[in-house]
Amino acid sequence: MNNKKQNKIYIIDVTNRDGVQAPRLSLAKLEKTIVNLYLDKLGIFQSEMGFPFTDHETNYINANLELVKQKAIKNLRLSGWCRAIKDDVKKALDLTNLKHLNLSIPTSDIMLKYKFRNKFQQKDIIKEMRDAVRLAYKYGVETVGVNAEDASRTGLDFLIKFGKSARKEKAVRLRYCDTIGFENPLSIYKRVNTLAKEVELPIELHCHNDLGMAVACSVIGAKGVIDAGQDAYINTTITGIGERAGNADLASILLALKYAKSFKNKNLLASEINLKMIWGLTKYVFYSFGVPIPLGQPGVGKNAFTHESGIHVDGVLKNKRNYELYDFEDLGRKKVETIETGRKITLGEYSGINGLKNVYEKLGIKFRDKKETKTILKLVRFASVHTQKLLTKEELLFIIEHPQITRQLLQMKF
Repeated sequence: MNNKKQNKIYIIDVTNRDGVQAPRLSLAKLEKTIVNLYLDKLGIFQSEMGFPFTDHETNYINANLELVKQKAIKNLRLSGWCRAIKDDVKKALDLTNLKHLNLSIPTSDIMLKYKFRNKFQQKDIIKEMRDAVRLAYKYGVETVGVNAEDASRTGLDFLIKFGKSARKEKAVRLRYCDTIGFENPLSIYKRVNTLAKEVELPIELHCHNDLGMAVACSVIGAKGVIDAGQDAYINTTITGIGERAGNADLASILLALKYAKSFKNKNLLASEINLKMIWGLTKYVFYSFGVPIPLGQPGVGKNAFTHESGIHVDGVLKNKRNYELYDFEDLGRKKVETIETGRKITLGEYSGINGLKNVYEKLGIKFRDKKETKTILKLVRFASVHTQKLLTKEELLFIIEHPQITRQLLQMKF
């Protein structure tokens, strides 16, 4: 009987941290919260939700942790990102109640030379990291992941030494950051396979898309880690948004692990994924960004299931599998979506009682009394100022279900 443990792939979505660093795109704290609720329903392992040492993230982070306590967020683990320095860790844990952190520090010679201006040597990098990890655990943090920034341009010998030092401090995994999108699938497989064997820690893949290979590198890199006998973690963002050319696309990663040749039916994902949440999540995020979903975006773009060429149309009408690998219904898309036209009542920063009642009644909700009505109206007005958009169904429902947490989200510490 073979009792050997099957290693798995875990998804850590970094939309609310790395994704929103994309120039020209941003999410309000209420919007980031709705993203976390979607990720939870989707079945994602962890959300890297922000920068806990940053004052304007404090209320948002603690409000989301309260949602976990209330079981509004049921399974999604919430984590924060800090530089691997003690001051960041101390401030983060003085301000928030986070129990999961990823601590990041550059490891490549080029960054030691040009980012740190030769103020730090490799031994100093390891000391800073170890001190930061120790402090995080001293504060009561449950898990610490250690990030090697610019790992793809770091000598493998030093990466191994760095990773073993992290393991000695009881770090739970090592994040291999392809910070500038330098890797290709063949090179990353070999490097992380060796790294996982030598360090004997799970490896987390954080790939950028500067060469258009973030998804491929993430998936093949994860395979390399699993082949080395360790669990793998893949960082994603929704449709790959992120700095410069972006990160690995969440939907593409999930589709690849479910449908790609040699991965199909391998059951590599650690948790049950509800792919049907992808369509709603993507629409919500891009409405919040105020930009259209890219036409050719895998699974969710307008052209993903659109056919025009005569040969293709003939084939797909005879049998959809001629030209479609998976079904649009798998992602929660429908053949027809209803759009309200004609007279429409919306809610915003100048709305009144009657408009509030009208909109909520269409959602099947009636207010209990005048006090609740006035409270929700005030929150709706402030939320509209906060997002600078018409509030969505998801946001309106969240406001009435969690008024105190909404109030917390709409405030920032100074």
